[in-house]
Amino acid sequence: MRAVAELGPAALVINTASRLGAEAFPAAQEALHRHGVVLKAARAVTDPSTLPDVVREAVDSGARLVVVGGGDGTTSCAAGVLADVPKPDGAVLGVLPLGTANDFARSLDIPKGVDAASQVLATGKIVDIDIGRANTAPFLNLASIGLSVRVARVLKQDLKRRFGPAAYPFAGLIAFKQHRPFSARLEFPAGDLDRLELDDLLQVGIGNGRYYGGGATVAPGASVDDHVLDVFAIEKGRLRDHVSIATLLKSGRFIEHEKVQHFTTTEVVVTTDGNQPVNLDGEIAATTPARFSVQPNAIDVVVPQHLTDVRRERE
Repeated sequence: MRAVAELGPAALVINTASRLGAEAFPAAQEALHRHGVVLKAARAVTDPSTLPDVVREAVDSGARLVVVGGGDGTTSCAAGVLADVPKPDGAVLGVLPLGTANDFARSLDIPKGVDAASQVLATGKIVDIDIGRANTAPFLNLASIGLSVRVARVLKQDLKRRFGPAAYPFAGLIAFKQHRPFSARLEFPAGDLDRLELDDLLQVGIGNGRYYGGGATVAPGASVDDHVLDVFAIEKGRLRDHVSIATLLKSGRFIEHEKVQHFTTTEVVVTTDGNQPVNLDGEIAATTPARFSVQPNAIDVVVPQHLTDVRRERE
């Protein structure tokens, strides 16, 4: 197994539009230097739409460790770029969690704070993980249709900057009041499950990782390394149903609620009544109908040495 130190000089890419990105850019360079991570380039990205090109440029420059600072949407975008690079020319992803939720970092036990995360990048180990795809668009944590789209629209950047993770339940209450139920057809191309027709839905979620929405759990057994997607559908129901579901979100046991259906699969096609926007790790980046699939062992990422539930399967 390769050690981080063997990767050579790294490239640093920080989304300064993320919650903590602008103030973290100089601090990250200093912290990485202090912990012994040599940088060959450092880029502050002010326009998130240019992030894929900046990450590709970092790989093309010969960097074999690309350290990405930002929120979950930033990290997912970078992961999608790295997953498309042919092996063995690919680079390892390093994560500096600088967003509001930082659910991907939570899934891999990467600590918050530039200094602590930089230390992991200097001393950690390399594992390979899955990524999800909505058609071709990447996601690391959760793709969702319905309520979460309204939540993402309510969560304007100024709200997240002011309140941090506490903005999520506030946005959820507003979104719930505005939500209109929808219908969906779920088809499973692998033939592992029968087609489903579902009505009066609050949300459909397709999880690749373990956490989403600032610490909610996709399902008790969900992992970014299990090679399957956790699919759940939540019916609209009564207010008291959703209060009880909300109390189970942190543990993931909401999937056991009578108003929730849960499945695991490698691929699902979701068609809705009318084109519904799809939230990918906090970014509205696709629409239905959409094919959701898992790309196993798609990228290498640096994680803490103590992490044992994610491993490296390919060399």
